[in-house]
Amino acid sequence: MKIKCKNLDYDSVMKLPSWEHQKPKKPSRLLAWVCRAAGAGERKAIDFSLKKVDMDKAGDGPWMVLMNHCSFTDLAIAYEVLKDKPFSLVCTSDALVGKKWFIRGLGCIPTRKFVSDITLISDMEYALNTNKASVLMYPEAGYSLDGTGTKIPRRMGVLLKKLKHPVVMITTYGAFTRDPLYNNLQKRNVKVSCTMKCLFTPEELSDLKVREIDEVLDREFTFDYFKWQQDNGISVTESFRADGLNRILYKCPHCMAEGQTEGKGISLKCKNCGVTYELDELGYLKCVNGDGKFTHVPDWFSWEREQIRKEISDGTYKLAVPCDIAVLKDTKALYMVGSGTLEHDRNGFVLDGCSGKLHYEQSPGASYSVNSDYYWYEIGDIVSIGTNDCLYYCFPKEGDIVAKTRIAAEELYKMSKEKARLE
Repeated sequence: MKIKCKNLDYDSVMKLPSWEHQKPKKPSRLLAWVCRAAGAGERKAIDFSLKKVDMDKAGDGPWMVLMNHCSFTDLAIAYEVLKDKPFSLVCTSDALVGKKWFIRGLGCIPTRKFVSDITLISDMEYALNTNKASVLMYPEAGYSLDGTGTKIPRRMGVLLKKLKHPVVMITTYGAFTRDPLYNNLQKRNVKVSCTMKCLFTPEELSDLKVREIDEVLDREFTFDYFKWQQDNGISVTESFRADGLNRILYKCPHCMAEGQTEGKGISLKCKNCGVTYELDELGYLKCVNGDGKFTHVPDWFSWEREQIRKEISDGTYKLAVPCDIAVLKDTKALYMVGSGTLEHDRNGFVLDGCSGKLHYEQSPGASYSVNSDYYWYEIGDIVSIGTNDCLYYCFPKEGDIVAKTRIAAEELYKMSKEKARLE
């Protein structure tokens, strides 16, 4: 999938009117059928199957539907699983660029990733109560980077209690293994299934405390798809399975160098010290020329998080990377405005560019995570920050900084909230 891009100077972009909020439309059954038909080939390729649990409790709907987010395959699954139910998808605002009529016609509810959006809840209520459509939401907002559950917003239970509709959970199995984000959209021959179950009835939501609802959600969004692959003996035989693995395993645990790992073929090699791992068909890491530090990809990723926490605590964490900059201001195009530098430290983000015309700062407490993606719309890896009026997409010109930036943003957010509680 690609996005319409346009080169335009920064001053001209800033003069453009920002997008105007619109209530979600009633989902078009014809357009929903088009989406379902478009995903038929993908569902056939993955030999898709569905298991339902406790769905008799959910009634006829509309429902509040929560789904974990692993790959583009998720949408092909959603339009099949919910084929008999009109639903509005909570989507990222960039999905409207160049195809607003289509996305709006589907009843989608656009929002800005990891940006406070006060209209989102009222839009969801409107879809459920006025349009009589279910609402599908990926509460993680971002794809899983390492195949484990991505942090979801705290106190989701408050939202669910407010909406007062049955809550249905869709959990996929195999979607990450087939198409992990780091692997450059190269799909593997893996079967994909999902479980669809009713988590809460309106009566249960009313009786439960917010904390109890959040505990259930935390459990439902806890998974490890590398372990799932291994436990179920799922072989990934493709020769490109380690391509791009350096995007998430960017720090060498042997020499501690960053940005020197290279994932290619079935191997991950540190160009600084030469230590090489192979990713076998079951997803295990095997060191081929030394004493291995890790055999499990998520363990390595978790270790990187620990290293970042140490850097933040001792004051050494600092990102300063040159980047190309794009701006999302309306739904007509993604505007390529020039280049600059993205900085990140314990004080938050600072973006400077466009010959001194652009200066934007974002505090650590602005969001619990940051919008980060690989090969975004087939342009490149990105880190995105901004506000409801304007989003800045930063394409790093060097290094694998996307995963580290996302982890650091999450850890800095936790620290800012802890500091606020103590004050």
